[in-house]
Amino acid sequence: QFYAVPILKQYLHTIIRWKWVVIGTIAACLILGLIVTLLTAPTYTASSQIEINREQKKVTNVEGLNSAQEGQDFEFYETQYALLRAPSLAARVAKKLDLAHNLAFFAAAGISPETGVLGSAKGVALTGPQRTQLKSRERLAINLLLGHIAIEPIRRSRLVKVGFTSRSPDMSALIANAWTQEFIGASMDRQFAATADARNFLEGRLAALKIKLGESERETVTYATSKGIVALDSVRDAQGKTTGQRTLAAADLEALNKALTEATADRIAAASRVSGTRGDVSPEALANTAISDLRRQKGEAAAEYAKLLVQFEPGYPAAQALAAKIRSLDEAIARETTRVTAGRGQSYKEALAKESALRAEVEKLRAQFDTQQRDSIQYGIYQREADTNRQLYDALLQRYKELGIAGLVGVNNIAIVDVAEVPTGPSAPSLPKNMALALIIGLGLAAVVVLGLEQVKEGVLDPDQITRVLNLPMLGYTPVAENTPLEELENPKTELSEAYFSIHSNLAFSTSHGLPKSFMVTSTKPSEGKSTSALALARIAGRIGKRVLLVDADLRSPSLHRQFELENKAGLSNLLAGGDNLMDLVHEAPFKGGFLLLSGPTPPSPAELLSGDRMKSLVEEMLQHFDHVVVDAPPVLGLTDAPLLASALEGCVFVIQAGESSILTIRASLQRLRMVNAHIFGAILTKLNRRDVDYGYGYSYEPYGRAKEDGKGTS
Repeated sequence: QFYAVPILKQYLHTIIRWKWVVIGTIAACLILGLIVTLLTAPTYTASSQIEINREQKKVTNVEGLNSAQEGQDFEFYETQYALLRAPSLAARVAKKLDLAHNLAFFAAAGISPETGVLGSAKGVALTGPQRTQLKSRERLAINLLLGHIAIEPIRRSRLVKVGFTSRSPDMSALIANAWTQEFIGASMDRQFAATADARNFLEGRLAALKIKLGESERETVTYATSKGIVALDSVRDAQGKTTGQRTLAAADLEALNKALTEATADRIAAASRVSGTRGDVSPEALANTAISDLRRQKGEAAAEYAKLLVQFEPGYPAAQALAAKIRSLDEAIARETTRVTAGRGQSYKEALAKESALRAEVEKLRAQFDTQQRDSIQYGIYQREADTNRQLYDALLQRYKELGIAGLVGVNNIAIVDVAEVPTGPSAPSLPKNMALALIIGLGLAAVVVLGLEQVKEGVLDPDQITRVLNLPMLGYTPVAENTPLEELENPKTELSEAYFSIHSNLAFSTSHGLPKSFMVTSTKPSEGKSTSALALARIAGRIGKRVLLVDADLRSPSLHRQFELENKAGLSNLLAGGDNLMDLVHEAPFKGGFLLLSGPTPPSPAELLSGDRMKSLVEEMLQHFDHVVVDAPPVLGLTDAPLLASALEGCVFVIQAGESSILTIRASLQRLRMVNAHIFGAILTKLNRRDVDYGYGYSYEPYGRAKEDGKGTS
């Protein structure tokens, strides 16, 4: 039975088929890995560990040059890792440790540089060639550092492992520690350099702004002087801009306007007093001390006079004297009251004169203030420009001072967590690791080699290729014979006999009338098993009771007479040349129902004998005496014999040896057969290795009898 095998099983077969190549490749890689491990000098790795924080520690509250959000970017740590691998950092370490003069460093790296007069001396005056040699050593030291340093970030943490590998444990620890220290120093230097650059930039800007500020302030003062604008005080906002300004003209106008208001009020009050109550009861008269005193004296005199009239007559001298005194006091009061009334009028006149004078002065100042207001528009422009320049200057000056403080603090965001210690044992070579690596390389190399061999060897190895690639019906395949093919074909229980019996059965289904009456068996090139296949098919047909004639049509290289130990004196070539006694040339074969027609003497031009219609008539004559005619034809490639024979027969069976002829040559042979309209019943894949059958290049076959003996058969 036949069944398609999974792709993994096909891969397994390929490995088994090339097992010695695979084993040899892997063994060679393992041996090479062992040799390399034993010959490699031991190396030592010293590692230090640092912590890289996103934000710097705040020693002062002064903001530095870098943004506070800068460290939160995704690229921050990748940038730090790249800086840890930078050649500039390697140059700092080489300069710090003076590795160009340190021969022990080169020895630890397995290199012996040219010593010359340099040696390990430092500070010695060098000649031109020596300076060139020193530069070369410095470059070599930098390259060695970069080649042996290992930067390993620890996942999901801020820690980074810095390791250095060399043949000297002390040198490895020294360089690992120096690398982290110089990385911190380089980071601080970059910060200081950035701050210094910013300070230099700010210094230039401050100088320019200072000049500009002086010019704008001078323009402001000059314009104010020319226009008579005297600023008493200014009001500024939090940003230093002038929001209000009080000038001398405004102050004078304000003061005079206030005085005018007061004078107007005084004038209105004076006018009110003039047109108000009588003089003797006016507030001024009532408040006058002289009038009040006279009225008091009058009251006292009137009281004494009334008292005297109680006892005496008005003519009484004392009474007359008091009456005269009272009259005198009344006159005095009248005079004083008249004076007070006259004072009201004078006060009104004075208040009116004062109001008029102040009003005239206010009008004069108002005209002056209006002119100054118009001039203050341009003055405001000068003032705003000066304010803006002053604001910029103050801001830059403040930033300049802050950067100076931030640069002097020198706080870094990198800290050493673990210093590198001198390793106590070598880190490489590791025999298990190297052998595992050699095994992986061996497996990969073996896969490449096997793939290459599979590509180079383009023969048919998979029976499925016959249908899929060659587009031919698959009649079956035969295994490699354990003994000679004739010995195995004589025993019907052998695998070879069983295989050909299956092929015979498949061939019988290729036509509507069963096994083809006449067909030939051919191949691409010699020794592919076509003669054995022709003999086997003839044997099986005779075994089932048919009369079968096996014809050796390979006129150039016949083989049937050798297989049956017969003399090849006469045969097909004689019949093609004109002989008519067919049955006289036929030999009885040593198997049931079988007869043989040998090739006969080799003709000078076999193609000429086969090119006519003689072969077709001979086949028709053979079929009159036999049930089937099986022709052992020559190979197709390079010859015209097989296509000529195919045109005279019912069809042909194409034999392909497993793994021999390439796909291209097989296709070329089939194309030649199809050009003569030959009917190809199918193909037989011969000499397929037993392991190819077991592991399945797409098919599986097991003889029934053997399977039953092994306990695997089914009824």
